[in-house]
Amino acid sequence: MNAVSAKSPFHNIDYVFLDRDGVINQKPPEGEYISCWDRFHFLPLAEAAIAGLNRSGRRIIVVTNQRGVALGLYSEAGVQSVHIAMRHHLAAHGARIDAVYYCPHDKNQCDCRKPGTAMFEQAFHDFPGASAANSVMIGDSLSDIEAARRLHMPSIFIEGDPEKQKPGAEKAALLADATASSLAEAVRRYLI
Repeated sequence: MNAVSAKSPFHNIDYVFLDRDGVINQKPPEGEYISCWDRFHFLPLAEAAIAGLNRSGRRIIVVTNQRGVALGLYSEAGVQSVHIAMRHHLAAHGARIDAVYYCPHDKNQCDCRKPGTAMFEQAFHDFPGASAANSVMIGDSLSDIEAARRLHMPSIFIEGDPEKQKPGAEKAALLADATASSLAEAVRRYLI
């Protein structure tokens, strides 16, 4: 499927789990949320990176914490509307996301909010061929990388904009199997 060395943790990847804000689209400042499509702005080359993963035969699954729902800042219907628009935009750029899972809960209310693993477990149920052994998590926060570690799934930490990194970014970079400055770089260096 790709030229990655058999010694690499990324040599047998069929499923790519992506965080949303900070990986696919620009992350808002801490404490702010993407409440509608007008606030959603793709990061440079994100569409091309996802299209490249599609061409390589991999399935793309988004797993995103959406705490703004629990805080009453927007509704689940609003989250779903953003995801529908995101998928339409990607389709217009020759790219596809196979599934989107989101957690609408506040901290410590559930098992689905990353670093909890319930969104991944639901994806493994919905995609019977998927497992931690043939998947990778690409995220930009400690909770993304910790979720992957709980599942024994390889991970890539997206360093992104230093001014928008959440606390714990340094620890996340150390815990991840690899780091990259963007989704496009992660795909180019480790997956294609």
